[in-house]
This record gives sequence, C-alpha cells and structure tokens, in this order.
Amino acid sequence: MSTPLIEIKNLKKEFLYKGQKLLAVNGISLSVYPQETLGLVGESGCGKTALARTIMRLHEPTSGDVLFDGKSILSLGKKAVQYLRRDMQYIFQDPYASLNPRMTAGEIIGEPLQIHRVLRAKEREKRVHELLDLVGLRSEYARRFPQEFSGGQRQRIGIARALALNPRLIVCDEPIAAL
Repeated sequence: MSTPLIEIKNLKKEFLYKGQKLLAVNGISLSVYPQETLGLVGESGCGKTALARTIMRLHEPTSGDVLFDGKSILSLGKKAVQYLRRDMQYIFQDPYASLNPRMTAGEIIGEPLQIHRVLRAKEREKRVHELLDLVGLRSEYARRFPQEFSGGQRQRIGIARALALNPRLIVCDEPIAAL
C-alpha cells in the first residue's frame, strides 16, 4: 500500500473565546491517498474550516500531527512551509478577504509562480491566461482588480491561483459557495 498524500493524526485545535477554551477540532484522524478526493460535511460551526486551516498551517494545532508524504509538517520552519506551498494549496471560503485589492487578477494568479520561480515573465503571463480560461474567465480580466469582479468571479480567481502550481493537494473550504 502506498503512503498517504496527507495523513492527519489525532488533530486537535482549541481557540480562546471570551476567556474560555473552545474546542473546534477534537481528535480528527484521516488519510487521503494520491488521486483521492475527500469531502467533509457538517453543520455550520462544526470545525470544518478550523480543520482545513490547521492542515494548511494557517492555524497551529493544539495537539496531533499532520503528515504530508509521510513527513510531519508541524515542525517545519517558515521557509520550509513556504516551499511546501508549492505542493499544497488552499481555496478560501471567502473570496472577498482572500484577494489582495492592490493586485490585478493576473498578478494574484501569477504570484505563486513568481514566488516559486516556476516560470519566466512571458511564460507566467501565458499560464495566467490559461488558468483564467480554465475557470471560465476571459484573459483580458487579468488586468482588472478584485473589486471589479462579482463574488463568483473572485472565487474563480482564487481557484485559478490554487491551480497555478499544479499542486499535489488542494484543500478547499466551500470553494463553490460564492459561485
């Protein structure tokens, strides 16, 4: 049997709310193998977003472990986590909060390619246009700013950004809620 792409072991996440501990994620364990899709379903406030953000190291867990390709990612430093982002991407639930209003759609989608030095400028521009087309947006939209788009279009930009690096894992937090 192959190694899980992502393995969650007894993951817990507590938040402090009005001086009280709020247990958002309580001992979750699961494995996802390459080419598998896993969906989590639950009522509002049950911890789905907290779990997703903790898996992506946007929140630090209270306890437990997250392994990517058999290696714990919780002990990684900032640089190593940034490098890990090449293989792990996140589609945010809220397209309004997840896009930089000072950047054009093209810059937002191309930023991961630039950060990871994947493509030169001309190739990056071509890839941005391919991604816009893939998510159903016209290539000329690359020059527009987030505030010029509808909520659904903004979400498509976030999806295109997550796909830019061809990551091995995409964690989606209600990716089509705004479409």
